[in-house]
Amino acid sequence: MTTRIPPNGRTPAGLRLPAPVRALLDDANHAVLSTLQPDGSPQTSVVWVGRDGDDVLVSSQDGRRKVKNVRADARVSLLLLDRRDPERYTEIRGTATVAEDVDRALAVALAEKYEGEGAGREYLELPPEQVRVTIRITPARLTGPVR
Repeated sequence: MTTRIPPNGRTPAGLRLPAPVRALLDDANHAVLSTLQPDGSPQTSVVWVGRDGDDVLVSSQDGRRKVKNVRADARVSLLLLDRRDPERYTEIRGTATVAEDVDRALAVALAEKYEGEGAGREYLELPPEQVRVTIRITPARLTGPVR
């Protein structure tokens, strides 16, 4: 199934992620998030990823360029690479929203997923003015060898 994302960023309900893509997301694989700058050029960031059902979750600090970009234009692309075999990858295209990461729960969970138990404590110790946010990506299209 292929769904085109209109320029206004609105998309129908996201697609269901196949089991191989879910497995890549559930493992400690790094991803590259691409957002659109105000001038239309791409901005990329290496990110940790989590999953809530078929939505992909990324943690960031509020005010970062990727967060500003998503707020201005919801269209995103996420390239997810298998850490054991980088030729196994998937690209997830979709739209994203930004919401505060209450209690920094996602930041902690991702730190522990990627760096081990206790690694999330540093996020709990950040001053309150360093607000963490969740970027929630609703998939609309998959490309690549893992689908």
